[in-house]
Amino acid sequence: MAIRPILRWPDRRLKTVAADVPEVTEDVRAHWDDMVATMEAMPGVGLAAVQIGVMLRLAVVDASSDRGQAVRMANPEVLHASVEPREHEEASPCLPGVSAKVVRPRAVTVRFLNAEGAVEERDFVGLWATSVQHQIDHLAGRMYFDRLSRVKRDMLLRKARR
Repeated sequence: MAIRPILRWPDRRLKTVAADVPEVTEDVRAHWDDMVATMEAMPGVGLAAVQIGVMLRLAVVDASSDRGQAVRMANPEVLHASVEPREHEEASPCLPGVSAKVVRPRAVTVRFLNAEGAVEERDFVGLWATSVQHQIDHLAGRMYFDRLSRVKRDMLLRKARR
């Protein structure tokens, strides 16, 4: 396991859609291990592979209070989202020093390939759901500030440049 450097906005790779993972291999597991180590070192509650320059649809999430419970996901996709919203202050190590309140569904059901390579469907609620959705956005070439109004996004990016 290695702690990997984080790409910084506006690196073009952060705006690029990641490639699907056809199967879980030893290389994929090694990427996940590096991602967990990097997430823990930040510290953070999630990390998408694109944030470390790996252009594959891989994500890890650990919003547990104890830590050490990271969910490893390949090709995650939201199947169902609750209508009840949840507002949370989101940030990214790709754009350090700034954050913004983002409204997302409070709960989601996500389908993904798990660490064993099997298709899994899992429900995520609260911070877990927010983090999973945040990582899926990264895999689609989106940052959390893309969900803000144009005025708020421009203010956030100006603040980040300072």
